[in-house]
Amino acid sequence: MTDFEPGVPPADALDNDHLFAAWAATVAGDLLLQVRESGLEGKALKDAGDLASHELLMKLFATYQPDDAVLSEEEHRGTVGTHDRRTTKRVWIIDPVDGTREYSEPPRDDWAVHVALWSEGELVAGAVAQPGLGRTFHTGQPPVVPARTAPKPRIAVSRTRPPAFVQALAEEIGAELVPMGSAGAKVISVARDVTDAYVHAGGQYEWDSAAPVAVARSAGLFTSRIDGSPLLYNQENVLLPDLVVCRPDLAEPILSFIKTHGIE
Repeated sequence: MTDFEPGVPPADALDNDHLFAAWAATVAGDLLLQVRESGLEGKALKDAGDLASHELLMKLFATYQPDDAVLSEEEHRGTVGTHDRRTTKRVWIIDPVDGTREYSEPPRDDWAVHVALWSEGELVAGAVAQPGLGRTFHTGQPPVVPARTAPKPRIAVSRTRPPAFVQALAEEIGAELVPMGSAGAKVISVARDVTDAYVHAGGQYEWDSAAPVAVARSAGLFTSRIDGSPLLYNQENVLLPDLVVCRPDLAEPILSFIKTHGIE
């Protein structure tokens, strides 16, 4: 389909998990852009992109991080070689294409590549590449969240299946809803002052949020489950169905509303 050579990581990335995550996400995004220009459309483009990005990332980890395990959306076994993610101290949690629908709809840019590193109970590094924007957001150089420019809060929601309770939440706190694609794009939109919060319930997995949450935390944003409990990763059950990512001043009104009214 396309000849692609990612090259080798910069020398400093081999000793720096933040920079390695950023490099890996970026080169996978570059490959996805090439696949996107190959003439494929629809499901064929989704499948080709998923496979190409997944295979590249798995090759990069096997080559440059051979002692670590990997948990990928496209390979649910969670191992590289003989490494079991449940007994290994370091686990890369990746989503080769977050937002395949948007990826398959050029020129949309609200899709991403996620690369996060979990170590001994915590997310310790993460990168979210948004190739359509030509940018990679990562924990080695945390985003500086601009001052809010909108007159009222903005909440990022799914283009296709926004949770019903979020409309009521928006009315309660005087917010407007901003539909967009991938979970990564939604989380990063908060760091970019495109939105002020992302509230989701109804089904996600660890790879949907690990890298974006790592980046959001590094930028000083608030992150939690919708009940206010911590987001935990590399669990036996990788279902992680809900989250809140927002500017810190919005955490209390959002969580208070959910606690009082519940979700539907």
